[in-house]
Amino acid sequence: MMVDYNVVFQIVLGGLVSFILVFMSIPTILKVSYSKNLFDEPGKRRVHKGRVPTLGGLAIFFGILFTYSFYLDWFDYRAIPYLIPSLLIIFSIGIKDDIMVTAPIMKLMGQVIAALIIVGFGDLRITDFHGFFGLRPDYFVSLAFSLLFLVFIVNGFNLIDGVDGLAAITGIVSITGFSVWFYINGEVVLPVLGAIVNGALLAFLYFNVLSKSQKIFMGDTGSLLIGFIVAVFGIRFMEYNVEPLRPALRFTMISAPAVALAILIVPVIDTIRVFFLRLSKGQSPFAADKTHIHHRLLTLGFSHIQVALLLGSVNVIFILLSYWLRDLGTIKLLSINMILGLVVFHLPSLAIRYRLRKMRSRKLNERSLHK
Repeated sequence: MMVDYNVVFQIVLGGLVSFILVFMSIPTILKVSYSKNLFDEPGKRRVHKGRVPTLGGLAIFFGILFTYSFYLDWFDYRAIPYLIPSLLIIFSIGIKDDIMVTAPIMKLMGQVIAALIIVGFGDLRITDFHGFFGLRPDYFVSLAFSLLFLVFIVNGFNLIDGVDGLAAITGIVSITGFSVWFYINGEVVLPVLGAIVNGALLAFLYFNVLSKSQKIFMGDTGSLLIGFIVAVFGIRFMEYNVEPLRPALRFTMISAPAVALAILIVPVIDTIRVFFLRLSKGQSPFAADKTHIHHRLLTLGFSHIQVALLLGSVNVIFILLSYWLRDLGTIKLLSINMILGLVVFHLPSLAIRYRLRKMRSRKLNERSLHK
């Protein structure tokens, strides 16, 4: 494959501009947060002990939107239809929740409206199930399924944003997993947008993970934005791999939905696992608790950054495996990823139970010795 250095330059420049914008804007946002007392307070469901500003998503949004808009004018790119209006809605509900707390139903309504704009008006839809039981969706099934997919991934990213660096690293891995395929197949817009998003997230990671005196969280604004953009990449990825378009591609795959699942394995499997775990206990699937994979790993003694890097590495392994098995068949590869994902993500819970059993048996032995 010939390297187009013009495209490489655009990708690198996009990531660099976005990185610089976010890196320069966060100190100002921190000053405003401290002056206006805008913090995430410690609590029962919080894993941090101190007060931390939550407006990192504002910087991420600014960096992505400004750089993307700048590129649209400079290189006359064809924009993803209605992406910017949808992101503005996602940003609005996220920033309101970070500052004043928004009712869950209002957040959900905002997500549905944003998804409806890009799916309904922008026609960014899942139009093919890639041979899944021979099903082919009509327009309304396609519309409904696409809306569900977008809202599910957006909330999946929102739910994994529980430890430092996890949502950002997962976003970087997912965006890169999609962008590499787009780049190999000659698509320019999405790799550039992916570089812009990754540049913003890398700058945020410095303050979120490495900085001691200028720590900041991305808040709902950041996690909702990243989830929405990743979901858009996922739909485009599946649509580029529909059968009529495959002959024109350099790097094809029969099992595109299954590969997309592998790229999105962390938010998808964690959300499904927690959902059914709560139901099995007779709880509401929407109840807040500490059963997410990152909570389990923290209980085992991993640090925040270790949790983020470990889950990021697991994500990369799933991506590489699925790229290798990309022509296995949608149902077969989906089954492998789902079963393997549920097993891997349940291992920390099994390790905790094993540790608790050892502690109980040790205490019983100590009691019997004292008697």
